[in-house]
Amino acid sequence: MTQRLDYTTVAPAGAKALGGVYGYILQCGLPASLVNLAYLRISQINGCAYCIDMHSRDLVKGGLAVEKLVLVPAWREAGGLFDARERAALAWAETVTRVADTTVPDAEFQAAAAVFSEKELTDLTIAIGLMNTYNRLAIGFRIPPAAKGV
Repeated sequence: MTQRLDYTTVAPAGAKALGGVYGYILQCGLPASLVNLAYLRISQINGCAYCIDMHSRDLVKGGLAVEKLVLVPAWREAGGLFDARERAALAWAETVTRVADTTVPDAEFQAAAAVFSEKELTDLTIAIGLMNTYNRLAIGFRIPPAAKGV
């Protein structure tokens, strides 16, 4: 895969603005592991190799067991491996990412709102929107993942 362009060089002010949102999410109070799980699931849905690679590495570096990491795509069938907040974050990430198909049903909102405060749910939704934006940049401009063939 050949990278089409480096958006951080072409539009540094735009990249910096996105970085500001990323910085906000880092300090908003949501656990980094929870946000990174959501980022990974969103990137899996969108098929973003660059972001899947990056967030998988971040999660492993943060102490997530590989056994749990590989079950993220099948989190609903993983039994109690994911706690209630993780399951709620993954479900919300999926329905918001697939908004054109789901229209984010009331039941999905109520399930997320039962686990997260209004601020947490707002921050999580900002994080979901941000990762969808980063996925579109990485896929659209063919940003290669850090992983190299063995």
